[in-house]
Amino acid sequence: MQSRRSAQWYAGNDRNSYLHRAWMRRGLPADAFDGRPHIAIANTASDLTPCNAHLDEVARSVRDGIHEAGGIALNLPVVSLGETQVRPTAMLWRNMAAMATEEMLRANPIDGVVLLGGCDKTIPSLLMAAASVDLPAVVMPGGPMLTGTFRGAPLGCGTGVWQLSEEVRAGTLSAAEFIRSESSMIRSKGHCNTMGTASTMGLLAEVLGMTLPGVAGIPAPDSRLLEAAHATGVHVVDMIDAGRRPSAVMSRGSFLNAIVALAALGGSTNAVVHLLAIAGRLGVELTQDDFDRTGAHVPLLVDLQPAGRFLMDDLHRAGGLHAVLNEVRDLLDPAALTVTGRPLVEYLDSAQVYDREVIRPREQPLQPAAGIAVLYGNLAPDGAVIKPAAASPELLSHRGPAVVFDSIEDLHARLDDPDLGVTADSVLILRGCGPKGYPGMPEVANLPLPAKLLAEGIRDMVRICDGRMSGTAYGTVVLHVTPEAAAGGPLAKVRTGDIIVLDVAARRLDVDVPDAELAARAPAAAAVNAFARPRRGWERLYVDTVGQANTGADCDFLLGSSGDEVSRESH
Repeated sequence: MQSRRSAQWYAGNDRNSYLHRAWMRRGLPADAFDGRPHIAIANTASDLTPCNAHLDEVARSVRDGIHEAGGIALNLPVVSLGETQVRPTAMLWRNMAAMATEEMLRANPIDGVVLLGGCDKTIPSLLMAAASVDLPAVVMPGGPMLTGTFRGAPLGCGTGVWQLSEEVRAGTLSAAEFIRSESSMIRSKGHCNTMGTASTMGLLAEVLGMTLPGVAGIPAPDSRLLEAAHATGVHVVDMIDAGRRPSAVMSRGSFLNAIVALAALGGSTNAVVHLLAIAGRLGVELTQDDFDRTGAHVPLLVDLQPAGRFLMDDLHRAGGLHAVLNEVRDLLDPAALTVTGRPLVEYLDSAQVYDREVIRPREQPLQPAAGIAVLYGNLAPDGAVIKPAAASPELLSHRGPAVVFDSIEDLHARLDDPDLGVTADSVLILRGCGPKGYPGMPEVANLPLPAKLLAEGIRDMVRICDGRMSGTAYGTVVLHVTPEAAAGGPLAKVRTGDIIVLDVAARRLDVDVPDAELAARAPAAAAVNAFARPRRGWERLYVDTVGQANTGADCDFLLGSSGDEVSRESH
């Protein structure tokens, strides 16, 4: 019993151990405190996080598995972030959710944890927390929703919103039809069924080794998800007995494998900031440039929206994550482990592809080189990213005049002005949307196109922003520009009419202004006036301590791991 962390609370006959045991004796078995592992189920279920609303059901199956294996299951509700609900952006609270979960895991008498997440920020925040406290942990993803249809065609959630809303603005779809599509898009429980951030991070959690192999990507309504949840509950007991912690599972090789998978899947650009933040908690060496070096030349093999045609239940039907990984097996680190203690690649031997339209063969990819590209130049001294798989090929090398918006409010006020001086060759720039500037780095980088250009049939333009974009979005969008405008980046100095030069092949992003002139310019007053200036609370702490996108946008005081030791005993 002394080997259990929970024994620090429950073992002995003194007053404190009496209190700890007595207050927990509410239906627990008589031997609950005699050496059985106590396991938290960190549960992000919430009615205000619609994609996670079913996780209480998943938690019950996890609990049954824990009990079957001899453990004590303890439900631990943790901060939940609904991507579509919270304002100004869920990313503002990712670090707070990670911090709160970390502190509760450390403070409580538990020996391990099962992490239940689904919606975009929940799995990243849970992994950040688990990395920082480093207790035995395993992720149980909530799974994607089933495919909905509208007007006889599959409708991808998220991606369909961007497409249909632009058609309304272009006058080719009525507002009534647009509203009618709402109930068609969200067909079942689960998170977005496109290869957005939720799907991406659920799959990458498995590539990192942090789920039971074969679990990620199972649709939320599928009975096999509950079977996997039960098995996860059983397995976490074995992990505790083996002392297998996140720091022993997630190595640099694991993160490089995740970058390979990100490219082959056509995953979300948001994975860049999340993987960097998780690595930062572990102390694993990972940089923004690793995404380009390791992933840029990996072929896109999965034909899923927003880069392709199909949706997540199609990927599962076609063979799932393992079938994709098997196609790029030679690019994976064979030593990277999973929560089972065995290497990830060992689980690929039986992988099969059942639909070659959904999962392409390595020699016939959708795109031969589709990973994240990292750009540098006088407009992005510390880098910016672009997802070529979601861009228009003809725009990946482009030169055009800037049309600058100083804030999201400025964008909304002027974008559809018939007198706006904009053409298809213009480069739309939105600033003040980085971690400090908004705050929270909202998903606005894929700014809508001007209505008058939509009416002309234009459906893509070069867009540049210091914010993020939804993983369900598409277009030729340069995002995560660092330093952001609010942190003194040159984006704050660009003026409408300046010539912007984008050259993805050369990995360059520049404004064609002499260096001396650019340095001498003052930041635009309208942009500076729009930067966030919170006076109190989490927003104040966040703005004062958050890092830039190129390092994961974590708060400086949260970097690294503090382990599972509690600094003081209870009294």
